[in-house]
Amino acid sequence: MVDSGPLVFQGKVWKFGDNISTDLMMPGMAYARMLESSEIAKSCMQANRPGWAEQVGYGDIIVARRNFGCGSSRPASRVLRSLGITVVVADSMSRLFFRNSVNLGFPVVICSGVFDAFDEGDIAYANAETGSIRNVTKGTELQGDILSHDSPPYQILKAGGLDPFLKDEIARMKGSQGSPSSI
Repeated sequence: MVDSGPLVFQGKVWKFGDNISTDLMMPGMAYARMLESSEIAKSCMQANRPGWAEQVGYGDIIVARRNFGCGSSRPASRVLRSLGITVVVADSMSRLFFRNSVNLGFPVVICSGVFDAFDEGDIAYANAETGSIRNVTKGTELQGDILSHDSPPYQILKAGGLDPFLKDEIARMKGSQGSPSSI
């Protein structure tokens, strides 16, 4: 298995409440024009938080309440990544957003109580492998859900997404078949 490195992050917190839709992250007009993620990112959260995309810095972390990523199947985590967001930690999130994020190699952690544990601007530490979520600013810690390390979603995330995971699997399968002369 290809390992994209540790899934450990520390950064400034941006807070979002309930039911943040993929349509807010990846607005339809920008998405319909098939722009690059970096171009679409300029309009990320524009409808509910004008100017937010210009304020985000590399390494920042989103902490959200319930049902983060609801809505359509748009690959919104691609836009978040292009803004510099490294991980999303939420009380709960849409299953479709969760799986799309894993397939794109974008870490997400479900952690009950996380929204109330942070103020915007706090520094968060998030370990997507162990589920450890710490508010560095306040010195508090929570335990989030983890993916079983032998599960395909974990292996896909560790590989950096579905594409690198499949390439590694194909190479591994070809290597285990042996050469035609050995048959």
